[in-house]
Amino acid sequence: MSQRLTINQGTKPIYDIVYENDFNKLAEELEKFDIANKKLCVITDSRVKGFYADEICELLKDKCKKILVFDFPDGERSKNLDTVKNIYEFLIQNKFERKDMLLALGGGVVGDTTGFVAATYLRGVDFVQIPTSLLAQVDSSVGGKTGVDFDQYKNMVGAFYMPKLVYMNLSTLKTLDDRQYYSGMAEVMKYGLIKSASFYEWLIENMYEIHERNLETLEEMVYKSCTFKKLIVDKDPTEKGERALLNFGHTIGHAVEKYKNFELMHGECVALGCVAAAYMSWKRDLIAMDDYYEIRDMFVPFNLPISIENIDPEEILRLTASDKKMEGDQIKFILLKKVGKAYIDTSVTKDEILAGINEIYFTEEDWDA
Repeated sequence: MSQRLTINQGTKPIYDIVYENDFNKLAEELEKFDIANKKLCVITDSRVKGFYADEICELLKDKCKKILVFDFPDGERSKNLDTVKNIYEFLIQNKFERKDMLLALGGGVVGDTTGFVAATYLRGVDFVQIPTSLLAQVDSSVGGKTGVDFDQYKNMVGAFYMPKLVYMNLSTLKTLDDRQYYSGMAEVMKYGLIKSASFYEWLIENMYEIHERNLETLEEMVYKSCTFKKLIVDKDPTEKGERALLNFGHTIGHAVEKYKNFELMHGECVALGCVAAAYMSWKRDLIAMDDYYEIRDMFVPFNLPISIENIDPEEILRLTASDKKMEGDQIKFILLKKVGKAYIDTSVTKDEILAGINEIYFTEEDWDA
């Protein structure tokens, strides 16, 4: 396996993404950063800790000055400033200095939170992403977005801060439960919808292998997904323009996620948001009706929802207005011109957004029909 993808800022290389089937080369990769003279802190969640923390510590204990583990309860509810404060206290108590390093071992919540701590502790310490979920491997670990939720506002507190390395052990995808695994597929499908019709078709053609979690197929899928994100992030590292395309499905998705108090997984909410955005694209005559229904129905074989019960569409609409992607009174909404081609629109109305929300709202009348 042993593939490598370099993320750039303009023409300047910033960090590498390394693809492996195990953790055996992690020490070799970290030794490039002189870890013999550093203390390392593995930051993880309570679930991932039981799978991989001991293995990581065993591999690195003789390679660095000292290695410690900090874990917090798994799930989106831990992605907040209270968790950040607890990590700060742990680092201070253990006398971590600016030259030391943090290792984010886990999914998107762990990576985003650790990255924000790294960006702000002592005005910036090095960190490495070791993503263990599909969603983190194809999306959140790549691109340098870090941050936590603040009250009802998703990812409102954060920073752009690049890791020194992203190390992906693709075999960790085998330990994910089905719901976590397929949640990541929403972000994978997003790349096909916004950037590559041929990749979208590839996902459909390789559906069986994806369900079976065939490692060779997963490697190709994750690598291609990261390549699409790289092409966007290299040009626009701090989301001044094209990087906003990566938010396809996220405006309504984030609102549903918050409304449901994080009972749904992030990817499940993104899938719902993608369906709503595709519907809005159809109603604007940007895509054909058949295209909309094909897009909607293709989430189903990947065990992702295309409708949701027990929501208040007006409240979901209100929550979209608190989205951080607002420009003045207008939201930067991502719509489709066709499969593989998205664009940023700042003219979407509240009525259009509400129509999109109502399209994914499954009511009692729908049961009767």
